[in-house]
Amino acid sequence: MSEARVGLVIEDDQDIRELVRVVLSQAGFDVHVASTGSAGVTSARELNPDVITLDLGLPDIDGFEVARQIRKSSDAYIIMLTARAEELDTLMGLEAGGDDYLTKPFRPRELRARVEAMMRRPRASSDSKSVPEAADPEVSHNGLAVSAGSRTAVLNGTELKLTRTEFDLLLALLETGRIVRTKADLARRLRNEPYDVGSYVSDADERAVEVHMGNLRKKLGDSIQAPRWLETVRGVGYRLAPASSN
Repeated sequence: MSEARVGLVIEDDQDIRELVRVVLSQAGFDVHVASTGSAGVTSARELNPDVITLDLGLPDIDGFEVARQIRKSSDAYIIMLTARAEELDTLMGLEAGGDDYLTKPFRPRELRARVEAMMRRPRASSDSKSVPEAADPEVSHNGLAVSAGSRTAVLNGTELKLTRTEFDLLLALLETGRIVRTKADLARRLRNEPYDVGSYVSDADERAVEVHMGNLRKKLGDSIQAPRWLETVRGVGYRLAPASSN
């Protein structure tokens, strides 16, 4: 039997902490909890969790800084939990390394659905090193080499440190080339839904895709005006930039 998936709940409110713990336990996770940001960072480093729920309003370190510190050593999916309704806080959380967010109060069923959708997506390269080379084709585009099996992206000989969400968005564009993918398409991709499923995608979901794409562009060192990899189609979405003739 495979080892249980590990969940980490970083939350100072005891009632919410217990609620999230129960939701993750029922979803099959071995759940650990932390009531402060510093304890959460330490636990993330020691436990290597699959999923982390992170309260933005922690008493010692704010959730944005906790996410940034966790991202230095962990590729766990991070779901931000916040009582703040302002869009700016949400965007700051995503820019700090979060993958998704829920605003309190939230429905336990919605949290579980978000987590299960994330877990249907592949783990990062550390879990895929046993993939045979023949079964792990590499796609190259303008000097960027991306392997779907080992989930690595290498640019000029250096492996990029991408979050799982950033990698999934990059791979989605590589798979479809010059075909434009709308923000709604990409939001559904992050939920592990087919592109042609007409499920509801909110403005906030689309804005989250914009933030993740912005983070990805920064890590690639790409230019909006003269893109080598990520081309924005204004008012529609994104597609892969043309292949260079160099």
